[in-house]
Amino acid sequence: MLIFDMDGTLIDSNGIWRTVDETFLRRRGLPYTREYYEGVAHTVFPKAAAFTKEYCRLAESPKEIMAEWMDLAGDMYATAVTCKPGVRAYLDKCRARDETMIVLTSSVPLHCKTALTHLGLLPYFRRVLIAQELGLDKKDPAIFREAARIMGVAEQDCTVFDDSIASCRSALSAGMTVVGVYDSFFDLYWEEMQQECHRTIRSFEELV
Repeated sequence: MLIFDMDGTLIDSNGIWRTVDETFLRRRGLPYTREYYEGVAHTVFPKAAAFTKEYCRLAESPKEIMAEWMDLAGDMYATAVTCKPGVRAYLDKCRARDETMIVLTSSVPLHCKTALTHLGLLPYFRRVLIAQELGLDKKDPAIFREAARIMGVAEQDCTVFDDSIASCRSALSAGMTVVGVYDSFFDLYWEEMQQECHRTIRSFEELV
């Protein structure tokens, strides 16, 4: 079974959240730091909001923080995101081989469904699993084991495609084959990804 992350892996959307984070912090006179990125990236929305409240020492509640993020992101998932190069061709190739494919994402449920529908990617996938709805975090290997359990597939028979080094490490800990996917917004972690993953790709075009 093939397990695909969405943001930064299938679609070119990490820039949206970088802009949202920078705008949110700038409104409060705070810098965007690596430590902040590591606290919120590829983390379910409620946990990211709780981290932000504590890290930035904000008076706002996590619910208010999430509402501001949603407002800043606006409708960009319906209008601005695109597939990353080679994605559609690779999915076509895998579908022709009758591969079981699912999405496992930390994205906001609304944004996930909007983007996959808008880009016509939804029909490729047997299931779309959303971390927030599972109550698990992609930094925890348990979420990858749960995805395999839900689909009735052995963990060692799963291959994960992800652009987050933290998620890649979790999938490795779950006993899965891991392909690290390059995303320019997280170039800082590319060397680590190359060292730790079974394989890395700069583009899905390499697999087509």
